Amino acid sequence: MQNKKAFGVASAVMLGIGSMVGAGIFIIIGQAGAIAGNIVWISFIFGGIAALLSGYSLAKLSLRYPSRGGIVEFLVQCYGEGIFSGSFGVLFYFSGLVAIAAVAKSFGVYAATFMHGYSAFWTNIYAVGIVVLFGIINLVGASLVAKSENIIVIIKLTILVAFTIAALFNINPTLLSVKDMPPIKDMLFAIGLTFFAYQGFSVITNTVEDMQNPEKNMLKAMVIAILLVAILYVLVSLGVLGNLPLSEVIKTKDYALAEAAKPIFGEYGFKIIAATALLATASAINASLYATTEIGYTMAKEGNLPKIYEYNIYNSNEGLIVSTLLIIPMIIFFNLSEITTVATLVVLIVQGFTHIGHLLKIKQTEANPFLIISAILAIFGIVGLTLFYTYKHSPAIGYYLGVSFFLAVIIELLLRFVSKRTIAKQTKSLFD
Repeated sequence: MQNKKAFGVASAVMLGIGSMVGAGIFIIIGQAGAIAGNIVWISFIFGGIAALLSGYSLAKLSLRYPSRGGIVEFLVQCYGEGIFSGSFGVLFYFSGLVAIAAVAKSFGVYAATFMHGYSAFWTNIYAVGIVVLFGIINLVGASLVAKSENIIVIIKLTILVAFTIAALFNINPTLLSVKDMPPIKDMLFAIGLTFFAYQGFSVITNTVEDMQNPEKNMLKAMVIAILLVAILYVLVSLGVLGNLPLSEVIKTKDYALAEAAKPIFGEYGFKIIAATALLATASAINASLYATTEIGYTMAKEGNLPKIYEYNIYNSNEGLIVSTLLIIPMIIFFNLSEITTVATLVVLIVQGFTHIGHLLKIKQTEANPFLIISAILAIFGIVGLTLFYTYKHSPAIGYYLGVSFFLAVIIELLLRFVSKRTIAKQTKSLFD
């Protein structure tokens, strides 16, 4: 008798929601709101549409090339085992580090504000401290922390939903009025950040080998999860901008979600949301450190998936230590807005080139060409808007991005010519 697969539609949807509704919304809501003002909810809608298009492309690729290598596997399948796909494999590893640094910085902001009042010094202390702490925990193996993830998901979702309901019942309509609406272009500039809040949807594709009837259920789970999260994000943004004047959103943009709880619940509300943010960001750092060091580092360095996927990673000390040492200077030298934007742009560009590569395999995946082209246009359209905005407001971000790509190519060339490694395909296509 055949064993029943672990994932149905409902369980895959819950996994996707848990992965998306994490640290991102606590970081993004204030930063995007400071740009788009009281129409940031529209930015979240457009970010959700881009996530749906990207999710469709990744889902179709995962059905043809099921692998824990994820996007790196898709790049190698689409572009071959060459320098281009290898460089993007290295870049994807770097993007994971930048994303962890952004989440750690957010943890530092909330912890410093919660404990002392906002301070750049204490922000960095707490941010570096949490990364080092979870680095040590991962070194010794922490199955308890891993198993507690479902409880953490339930807690943060419950508190976010409760906050949203209360905030919607206490909205000040004048704060959402058309007369205070910023230019539409500002809403467009914020889409890149809102897309970052949806990051995590691709984890649904990792369930393909354990999913019941994946050809039917994969896309269904992807669409349902992203739509539910989009609804939550739109309502959260309306709740925040409907209870907090824009001047306060801009002033407290790194912890605006917690600040928005004050008019409704007072200081206790601020502390509850801040504590939830600490819980969500800490769990995200823990999970991401494992994935980035165990899978990302090994793929980038050796060109193959690691042999062991157990949570206890004694055999993966090198990746964990190197990754932690690379994350720390990012935390110290970047501010939260800069590091979040860099992480967003790298993720967008990597996904964008994955969708372009998908066009080369469209016959194999049997995807809808119109939807794949729409995904490409949406992703690179957001990249263009974000780069234009940062060129005027934070020009250093463009340089950081360029340096990231340059380093990825140099490291790929060094690995290729010194150790003779290539990033190899993990699955064999029927068409190879």
